[in-house]
Amino acid sequence: MSANQDLRVRRRERLRFQLRQKSGGRVRLSVFRSSKHIYAQVIDDVAGRTLAAASSLDQDLRKDLKTGADTDAATAVGKLVAERALAAGVKEVVFDRGSYLYHGRVKALADAAREGGLAF
Repeated sequence: MSANQDLRVRRRERLRFQLRQKSGGRVRLSVFRSSKHIYAQVIDDVAGRTLAAASSLDQDLRKDLKTGADTDAATAVGKLVAERALAAGVKEVVFDRGSYLYHGRVKALADAAREGGLAF
């Protein structure tokens, strides 16, 4: 593993440890960002299940998006994951940004999920 990957893994694990300590039993909204797409999952860590998921690869979104790697795609994914989470009965989540900084696509997804009705 390269030095950058090792730092990214350590940063992600440190953040998830803090989330487990402070979550109070709430489910986790996890974000993964690749160079071409963005993915979001609502995960129940206690049960070990994914309750809702959305990505820029979904058929509903692909036809409307120019690319899956911009803030417009992240906004659409945030709204879609919030809609699916509310349908699954989830209203409050803990935001897990992974090893990514809270700006750009990650921030756009979080803001759209808040607008969609998720509280965090």
